[in-house]
Amino acid sequence: MAKDDKTNIELHLLEPRATEKSYLEQTNRIYVFPVKRTTSKQEIARMVEKEFNVTVTDVRTLIRNGKKTKFSKGKHAYPGITHRQDKKFAYVRLKKGDSIRVFDEPEDKTSAKEANKAEAKAKKADKNAGKENK
Repeated sequence: MAKDDKTNIELHLLEPRATEKSYLEQTNRIYVFPVKRTTSKQEIARMVEKEFNVTVTDVRTLIRNGKKTKFSKGKHAYPGITHRQDKKFAYVRLKKGDSIRVFDEPEDKTSAKEANKAEAKAKKADKNAGKENK
């Protein structure tokens, strides 16, 4: 990992979470990022602005405690309980008009409709070809 001299933070690849909940949050210009537990809100804002060329208006953080998990060291060994690592997530709100592409979405809706129609035609053609071979 490289250090940025001006901001004195460790730079690492930021990738927004691609889940159903985070997809719903994107309608409000909120994006969810998993981050290190030691990063501050100011550092998160600087990293997002630098990596995606957007303007951050608000950062909220959340630390999820690690779940308990059982483990065993063999067939006759006494099982024990350990904990998974805690995770930190940043909910970043962007300025109106800014966005980050998380999912592979087509640029315009007309090309998406055309692509769907082409797929449907190809499926029909495959089905018809299968029927003719019988």
